[in-house]
Amino acid sequence: MKLHFSQADLAEGVNIVLKAVPSKTTMSILECILIDATSGEIRLTANDMELGIETVVKGTIEEHGKVALDAKIFSDIVRKLPNSIVTIDSDDRDLTVITCEKAKFDIPGRNAEEFAALPMIDKNDHISLSQFSLKEVIRQTIFSIAPNENNKLMTGELFEIRNGILKVVSLDGHRIAIRNLELKESCSDRKVVVPGKTLNEISKILSGEMDDQVLIYFDYNYLLFEFGRTTVLSRLIDGEYFRIDQMLSSDYDTKVILNRQAFISSIDRATLLVRENDKMPVILDIRDEVMDLQINTALGSMDEETAIVKTGKDIVIGFNPKFLLDALRVIDDEEVSLYFINAKAPCFIRDDDGKYIYLILPVNIR
Repeated sequence: MKLHFSQADLAEGVNIVLKAVPSKTTMSILECILIDATSGEIRLTANDMELGIETVVKGTIEEHGKVALDAKIFSDIVRKLPNSIVTIDSDDRDLTVITCEKAKFDIPGRNAEEFAALPMIDKNDHISLSQFSLKEVIRQTIFSIAPNENNKLMTGELFEIRNGILKVVSLDGHRIAIRNLELKESCSDRKVVVPGKTLNEISKILSGEMDDQVLIYFDYNYLLFEFGRTTVLSRLIDGEYFRIDQMLSSDYDTKVILNRQAFISSIDRATLLVRENDKMPVILDIRDEVMDLQINTALGSMDEETAIVKTGKDIVIGFNPKFLLDALRVIDDEEVSLYFINAKAPCFIRDDDGKYIYLILPVNIR
């Protein structure tokens, strides 16, 4: 096999697939990137058996073939090469020579036949989104997944299609994030749980352009994303997702409308008095046309009034400030509406059109 690339194109391709190389594995072949030039295209593939990424790289094929190279060594070499033409030459013994200008590396390869190919899936059932929409939906929900695997389902996000609407849901036991997206074409109803790791890595690869499309294919155990020259295949999380409809309510005793950025700034100032790892709540004292935000810690105390439009009862309620900030920062509206039932019930942040709902549990305050 003998191939020629520009260093920039090769580095871009390697960086894309590197996201599917496992940091720890008992199968050393999975620590490799497969270079496959047996057809008319040059494909790079990485696969950790849960997440697989394949991308087509621009280049010239002088001799066809394929080889698997240690991902860390290969990526480090490519990243440090001059911005020039890179030649990769593998012989029958899988010794691979990488040259670029005056630099030359000889590294061992692995038998490409040992590499775990990405499974073939059924492509009959799919939806299409703009890369911008998918990237935004991930950004607006991913912060609410659980960071550990005590409950596997909480480490993923629900993708549910019903009546032409894609609903994306994440939760971690303290909060819920929901985004609803209207689909342009019909698709059969579906409900799958996608690993958060997959969505995080896809978000890093997506261009975020409105004109660039993503095709998402649904299979029994997998979800396949196709965009540009890249394919991402993810194993789904097994299990029945939480019945979140039972946790949502349209009832409220207090409704508050306020400026989103002013609220964010007020919370930011309050958290100046919170040491790292401390879990001190901010207290919202809502009355008449004013919300008084208060905090009291070992470093000091603060209170700040914010103008609001209130409907219903006065209320005093406390929250983890990080949970409020995470939700407020991914909302694009200038004003936000907060709904409260009582000091021990969740707060809902939602819009009138039903595009987003954020549920945040309060904390006990004395």
